Amino acid sequence: MVAKIENLLQEISREHFPYAPAHPDELADFERRMGWKLDPDLRAFYLHCNGAELIERLPNSPYLILPLGEIVRARVAIFGKRKDDDQHGPASVYAICDVQDGNFVLMDVSRQQNGHYPLIDGYHEAWPDPAYCRQIASSFAEFLERALRTREPAYWLRSMGP
Repeated sequence: MVAKIENLLQEISREHFPYAPAHPDELADFERRMGWKLDPDLRAFYLHCNGAELIERLPNSPYLILPLGEIVRARVAIFGKRKDDDQHGPASVYAICDVQDGNFVLMDVSRQQNGHYPLIDGYHEAWPDPAYCRQIASSFAEFLERALRTREPAYWLRSMGP
């Protein structure tokens, strides 16, 4: 799996718009502040680049992988700070990628699959209904690979249906 994320990171550096890398101390501060640890894919990504615009530069980028300082709970990203309560979604789900239309790619840090956090469709109008906000990737590397290969906004909508 390490080779897969490393190849994707090299592709991001060559063909996309990565931000400057995070310092290891920034990762440690982030993990301490959040109360959860980055999985191996995320750690590699943030040491390589602390966020990235994929495919095009903002404002046209369909994927803005958020810098560490902008990662917040999904319910805060979607509804704002005043809605940071369990009625607006679980505390364990965080926005990791802004898809530039009011929706996000989310990550559930309460569970792991093979050592990686699953990623979820953060469909604003239906959050947190699991019937509409389904898992779209079993790891950050899987998400990156699909986004980079399709080069389309919200690639998962083509195959999901209601």
